[in-house]
Amino acid sequence: MDPLLWSVLLLALGAGLIILEVFVPSGGVLGVLAAVAIVAAICVAFSGGPILGTSVLVAATILIPLLLAGVVKWWPQTPLGRLILLPIRSGRDVLPDTERTRERESLVGRYGRAKTKMLPSGAIVVGGRTYDAVSQGMAIDPGQPIKVVAVRTYQLIVRPAEEHELLAEESPPRTAEEELLARPLDDLGLEPLDDPLA
Repeated sequence: MDPLLWSVLLLALGAGLIILEVFVPSGGVLGVLAAVAIVAAICVAFSGGPILGTSVLVAATILIPLLLAGVVKWWPQTPLGRLILLPIRSGRDVLPDTERTRERESLVGRYGRAKTKMLPSGAIVVGGRTYDAVSQGMAIDPGQPIKVVAVRTYQLIVRPAEEHELLAEESPPRTAEEELLARPLDDLGLEPLDDPLA
């Protein structure tokens, strides 16, 4: 047979054994067989001439690292990879589920005021209670409105807010009767009363 055909077949066998090593735990036996097949492919190619041997050597030098990089990238998604590798846990997964944690999580999206100067950490007041917080990198003056945007571990992360946002949260929602009384007479469709003194 042609040395080119043999070298291509041995190179393909080596690549297949590398891929199989990822899916089948063999203790390195398949990896050793893959290395032997790749070296044999290069030796057979050199028996066909120096040009063929150099071509197969360059192809193996380029293709095998690319194949290994692809295998390493896909390996965590394989069943064996999922069994061996632990999932990456987020901060929320490792924190205990306590009343303090739930309270801090409930503050996200709420508005308050800075109690002290925040450079970037300081004290804030939200809902009448004081908390330690960190701003998102900017200084916040005392009394300035803030909004809680996140919780990292037990630390509240805040950003400056507008005064009207804070006032909208602080004012209680109107009842139906208050809404009706706040509307102008023209909107209610009522006729103006005649002046009794006229």
